[in-house]
Amino acid sequence: MNTRRRLLQAAAAAAASAAAGAGPAWAQATAAPPVALQRAFPRSGERIPAVGLGTWLTFDLPINDVEGLARRRQVLERFFAAGGRLVDSSPMYGHAEAVMGELLARPEPRLFSATKVWTGVPLYGPTQMRRSLSLWRLPRVDLMQVHNLLNWRTHLKTLREWQAEGRTRYIGITTSHGRAPDEVRHILQTERIDVLQITYSPADRSAEPLLALAAERGVAVIVNRPFDGGALLSRLEGRPLPPVARELQCESWAALVLKWTLANPAVTCAIPATTNPLHVAQNLAALQGPLPDARQRAAVLAALG
Repeated sequence: MNTRRRLLQAAAAAAASAAAGAGPAWAQATAAPPVALQRAFPRSGERIPAVGLGTWLTFDLPINDVEGLARRRQVLERFFAAGGRLVDSSPMYGHAEAVMGELLARPEPRLFSATKVWTGVPLYGPTQMRRSLSLWRLPRVDLMQVHNLLNWRTHLKTLREWQAEGRTRYIGITTSHGRAPDEVRHILQTERIDVLQITYSPADRSAEPLLALAAERGVAVIVNRPFDGGALLSRLEGRPLPPVARELQCESWAALVLKWTLANPAVTCAIPATTNPLHVAQNLAALQGPLPDARQRAAVLAALG
C-alpha cells in the first residue's frame, strides 16, 4: 500500500473517531503512522518531523465561523494523525492564534507550538507574548521568535529572559521573501539563537548561503513559503509528474517540492500552509521514502522549468 494511501486512511480513521463525540480526533488516535524523516535542533538534539504546518492567511478567520473552523479542525486532525507536530503562528496573522486555541481546547501532547513577537513598541513585547500564550491556551510555548526582525535587539533580550524562566524552550528570529540578508547574517554571527525561520524553495534559493551559515553556527532552520506562497503549485497544476518523482516515491508535486527542500541538510522543518485537509496528507508524504541526491535535485529543478 502506498504512503499517501496509508496517510489518508489513518486520517480518515481519526476523523471517524472524533465524529463519535469523544473529543478531538487527534487526541483519539492510538498511534500515528511511522515518521521516517525527523531532524534535530542542533543545540538540544531534540528531533521533530521535518514537515510542519503554517497558519499565515489559512487560519485567519473569525472564531464564530462554524464552517471555517470545522475545515481547519479537519486540517489539524489530519496533520496530527499523519505524524505532524510543529505548528507555527504569529500575532501578525490576524485571528490565527485565537483559532488555534479554539481548536486545541484539549491538550495535544504531540503539538510543538511556535509563535512570534511582532511589535515595534519595546515595552509591549512581553504583553503581546503573554497574550499569545493565552490565545493558544498554553502555559508555555515551545518556540518564540522575533517576527521579521522587528525590533529584534530588544525582543531577543525578552526572549532570553523567557527561556531562562521556562516560558519558552527555544528562541529565534524570522524573515521572509529574501529580506534583510545582511542583518540575518549579522545576527547569526553575533547572537546565540536556536532557530532561524526563512524563505526557501526551488523558486527562491537566495537563502542558501544563510542556511549554510546557520548549520555552521548550530542553528535550526524552519522554512516558510516552501511553495512560494502557493504560486509554485498553482503553476504546476495539471502537469504530469517527472520520472524523478517515481524514484523518490512521490505521488504529488507538493511532496516532490518539499523533498527537494528537505534534501538541504541545514533544513530542520518546512511549514507549508493549507486549508485543504487532503493537501496535509500530500505534504506529510514528503517524510517517507528517499530524499533526492544532487542529480535528482537538478532533475526536479529542470522539471519545474
